[in-house]
Amino acid sequence: MRISLSDLGKRYNREWIFRHLNYEFEQENRYAITGSNGSGKSTFMQILSGTIHHSEGKIVHGFNKENIDPEKIFHLVSFSAPYIEIPDEFNFQEILAFHFRFKKVRNHCSHEEIIDLSGLKKSAGKQIRYYSSGMKQRVRLCLSFFADTPLLLLDEPCTNLDASGISWYKEMMARHTEGRLVIISSNDSQEYETCNRVLAMEDFKKI
Repeated sequence: MRISLSDLGKRYNREWIFRHLNYEFEQENRYAITGSNGSGKSTFMQILSGTIHHSEGKIVHGFNKENIDPEKIFHLVSFSAPYIEIPDEFNFQEILAFHFRFKKVRNHCSHEEIIDLSGLKKSAGKQIRYYSSGMKQRVRLCLSFFADTPLLLLDEPCTNLDASGISWYKEMMARHTEGRLVIISSNDSQEYETCNRVLAMEDFKKI
């Protein structure tokens, strides 16, 4: 997997969030996107995921030496962020069944194995509305870690996680990111301590 950015820019109304961004994200590397609050980290991550569109320039996603149709990017992307809504009338088992109708499961894990590894087994039958914010974040991360996609995007992955949850996150990073292009947006070094590239959003604001 690779992502090529050419003169990329994004603005809301008349304000440019970033502009003239040229960069290449390459397979099997891990990148951290850092920056102060309001610097555009989440906006940038959503553009990389194909969730929102850029305002100028070009973004190309490539896989197996072919460029991917923008309408088909979602098949190759797993994206976790604390602002992504989870259907709160579903329980964890039902969310897994729904999510993996659209994406393959990584390493042929069963839904039961994913629930066991999530640390949420005792609550798997409860509706998500009764989960704490930390439990919901584990659900979001599980959907991304266990989807068989070459691109993994994690926006502030340890939001709402306690010490136990952060340890769990680090274990998932160690066990379920091999061979993937990983991009993490964060200001907390423990979230991206395994990244071998660090990009500051302030460096992209060359108007």
